[in-house]
Amino acid sequence: MNRLSQPGLFAHVQSYFTEYLPRQRGASVHTIRAYRDALTLLFRFVSEQSGRSVAALSLSDLDAIVITHFLDHIEADRSNSTATRNCRRAAIRGFFKHLLRNDLTHSQQYIRILAIPAKKSRQVPATYLEPEDARLIISIPDKRTCDGWRDYTLLLFLYNCGARVSEATGLRWGDLQLTVPRQVQLRGKGRKERVLPLWPETANALHRLRGMSRRDDGQCVFVNRHGQPLTRDGVAYILDKYTTAAGHQKPALVRKHITPHVLRHSCAVALLQSGTDVTVIRDYLGHTSVTTTGRYITINLQMKVDAMRAFWKKAGIQPANVKPWKPNADLLAFLQSL
Repeated sequence: MNRLSQPGLFAHVQSYFTEYLPRQRGASVHTIRAYRDALTLLFRFVSEQSGRSVAALSLSDLDAIVITHFLDHIEADRSNSTATRNCRRAAIRGFFKHLLRNDLTHSQQYIRILAIPAKKSRQVPATYLEPEDARLIISIPDKRTCDGWRDYTLLLFLYNCGARVSEATGLRWGDLQLTVPRQVQLRGKGRKERVLPLWPETANALHRLRGMSRRDDGQCVFVNRHGQPLTRDGVAYILDKYTTAAGHQKPALVRKHITPHVLRHSCAVALLQSGTDVTVIRDYLGHTSVTTTGRYITINLQMKVDAMRAFWKKAGIQPANVKPWKPNADLLAFLQSL
């Protein structure tokens, strides 16, 4: 009998995924899969480093040094970002907190692992589309075809609701109310639900799409040609196709990495630009904390320009009576000659 079959590592892994996460924490399927993937990578790494099979690993093989080496490995060798490294660390911490509650014998070992800090990462400004760019992309699908109407409705829905891809792909006809008051019930992260209003255009598009599909309330709204729900990759492919097409009219769009989540960012920024309070946007997007929503204020240049102009006007400083500086051709020629 190998060590994994004894009450040890395998027993704790099994109880974590079959008892604790689904039954005690009520974790979603997505969370369970993310934690599963992190631990799978960890066990394979430890197996390769130790020269033993995964079945031969024991709890004593998992110490703070090994975990730190693993986190460095996924960043350096697997080219994962710092954000991904921190996500893997969070998943591993969840498992070792479970071990700490159930295995006091190795408590000091687990405490040292839990003390491994998250790695600081540079906050990259979120990419977003100005309203005119979003409208351009949404207008590209050929509305005369069934696929084109589905794609148009999908893009309009994502922008209207700032929905996550998982919320759109999991949307069912029973979640929609297409008559006044037009609204949709979305199921977000952590099984949290929220109700959002729909634009008349979005409701009308969905109403026509339903007539094309003839599906019952339990069926998904956005499906492929085989009647199966669109996948995350499928939604990304659809958006990329129309972004590329829109790039022929506006080349600047091609230089941006536009993903379905960019439409979510774009919805948030448009709400901010319209003067919507940040707490309302938090609830609109389904954020847990207003801190997460506040990041959109920092990325919108136009709002900063407007704030600067309002501050200048409030300060009452008189503009200097000088002519605006313009480059001189001779000066530029001189600089070019250096």
